[in-house]
Amino acid sequence: MADVGRRGRRAYIGSFTAAGGHGITTAAVADNGALTVLSGVRDVPDPAYLALSPRGDTLYAVSETAEGAVAAYRVDADKPEPAGSPVPVGGSGPAHLSLFAGHVLTANYGSGSVTALSVRSDGTLSDAPPVVLQHTGSGPHTPRQQGPHAHQVQPDPSGRWAVSVDLGTDSVRVCTLADGTFDVHRESALRPGSGPRHLAFHPHGRYAYVVNELTPTVTVCHWDADDGTLKPLAEVPVLPGAPAGDAYPSGIVASPDGRFVWTATRGEDVLSTFAVQGEELRLVATVTCAGHWPRALTEADGFLYVANERSGDVSWFAVDPDRGVPRYEGSIEVPAASCVVIGPAAVDEA
Repeated sequence: MADVGRRGRRAYIGSFTAAGGHGITTAAVADNGALTVLSGVRDVPDPAYLALSPRGDTLYAVSETAEGAVAAYRVDADKPEPAGSPVPVGGSGPAHLSLFAGHVLTANYGSGSVTALSVRSDGTLSDAPPVVLQHTGSGPHTPRQQGPHAHQVQPDPSGRWAVSVDLGTDSVRVCTLADGTFDVHRESALRPGSGPRHLAFHPHGRYAYVVNELTPTVTVCHWDADDGTLKPLAEVPVLPGAPAGDAYPSGIVASPDGRFVWTATRGEDVLSTFAVQGEELRLVATVTCAGHWPRALTEADGFLYVANERSGDVSWFAVDPDRGVPRYEGSIEVPAASCVVIGPAAVDEA
């Protein structure tokens, strides 16, 4: 049998066109983690967050505008090709999207809602009306929490629940989607004023880690997939000391083996590494993000990729296998970069 090897792995990078971004940038991913820009597609405004279909052949992008839409693309070649027209989400400012139960879900920051768009069997978006779940509530931080601001929505590891994180209401909602109806199963309250932004599940599915934007912390939670219950356990600082100003943590990701958690913090321009110790997180180190305003980070094959929005670049880091600390390897220029999605490795088989 011939060796099985990687060929043609791609990264897809979203950006804010209103700030000079090129839309969706496609880059080749080398075995050493390095990126090389291949193409750009600028046919929808502000494709700020991206997600790939389970098979990796269709890319979905939110248009983070007041109107709010999702666009689908075929990614069989080095330049994504539109797969139908963008579909309105029925909410404003969609900031995140994911795939769940035959739908594309979006978290609509501006309107404080989550949306489900039906996906056809070929991966294209249906023109059926969106299913919208409106969040309600507020928080003590003025003016950021005068109303709901859904910032992320994703399935849990079991695939049974959709979990939405709301910065404006200091809460995480566990939802069901069935027969065209979006329902809140449970809502878990986090500390008032913390401003939860994004959540990452431990790969074993027993814990969830919520990075908070309005205070530089991570809330460690116990997750019970049988009951659909999220229980906060502890809140851990993402920095070794007090920040010089507003820190604004952004992204969070857990390592595939469950040993480490990483966060990005924009005001400090750093990445933080945590060691997972049962129900606890221990801050190991912080390192520079090699840019300015790290908006999101992604892990793939032992490398971290960071979208540095204001410096207009994407940096990649090799991860120390023992301590989990990232080591800067290189960067490519991507104006107003907002997220990075790494496609699956294609293989040749004998």
